[in-house]
Amino acid sequence: MQDQPTKWYYEYITPELFLASHLKDVLYSGKTRYQRVEIIETTPFGRCLVLDGRTQSSEADEFVYHETLVQPALTALEEPRSVFIAGGGEGATAREVLSHGTVERVVMVDLDQEVVELCQEYLPNHHQGALQDPRLELVYADAWKYLEATEERFDLLVMDIPDPLEAGPAYLLFTQEFYSLAQTRLNPGGLMVVQAGPCGPLNYQETFTAVHNTMVNVFPAVSPYRCYVPSFGSPWGFVIASTGPVPDALSSQEVDARLAARLSRPLRYYDGITHQGLFHLPKYVREGLRTEERLITRGNPLYAV
Repeated sequence: MQDQPTKWYYEYITPELFLASHLKDVLYSGKTRYQRVEIIETTPFGRCLVLDGRTQSSEADEFVYHETLVQPALTALEEPRSVFIAGGGEGATAREVLSHGTVERVVMVDLDQEVVELCQEYLPNHHQGALQDPRLELVYADAWKYLEATEERFDLLVMDIPDPLEAGPAYLLFTQEFYSLAQTRLNPGGLMVVQAGPCGPLNYQETFTAVHNTMVNVFPAVSPYRCYVPSFGSPWGFVIASTGPVPDALSSQEVDARLAARLSRPLRYYDGITHQGLFHLPKYVREGLRTEERLITRGNPLYAV
């Protein structure tokens, strides 16, 4: 019998449940001005970015998360040219945005320069050189302050930010006030997509339903969806908000046709059939969305457990 692994990485999915992965190496551990950072390598998931004790992405399945975050909204736009990314330090969100040949300009605003630089060094399979693309402008700033100051309008806003932790840097970007500001920075018919937290039977009401309800109170059309991300230990929720057509109305044939016309490289997760499945939520989630009453505001913020 082989010796059992002795080093493990533990992450709590709920206060009563954790995910354990065999830990091969700790590549970096430290603290920036804004958050605690670990870049680790585990046997099942490869290299992982962990912020404030929460996995942000892993080599093994980051394509599931990043394609699901970006591709449904970007594909729903007939000819997207300008995109704003809040967060996205690994560079994988920019990679997905830049895969569309119609995109001419991407502004990526991340608060934490140290995290971005660490990801460029330690996570090359995530960014794949996307941050050096000439179409991308990388700004180190607060996304709220940036959008307040700019007069630029975008076809798509992508919120790839950490969960709303009480001591974290991003909780105010989940509020009604921020979503109202974001709406004013969209071109006519533009879209905004957010990662909205866990969406499994044990945790769908942690943030997902409240984020959805808050966006419903700002935007005329809102489309919730989810996928399963193994390294997160849970299905994960997303919400697209629209000032125009709703993305879940696209047929699988139209999705595939748009991808074929635009993409500079093949995708691994998302296509027309996947698109249809993403928006078909189970009954318990639909009921939770229907009955949710929490409204996230600056005066009444939401904190993840």
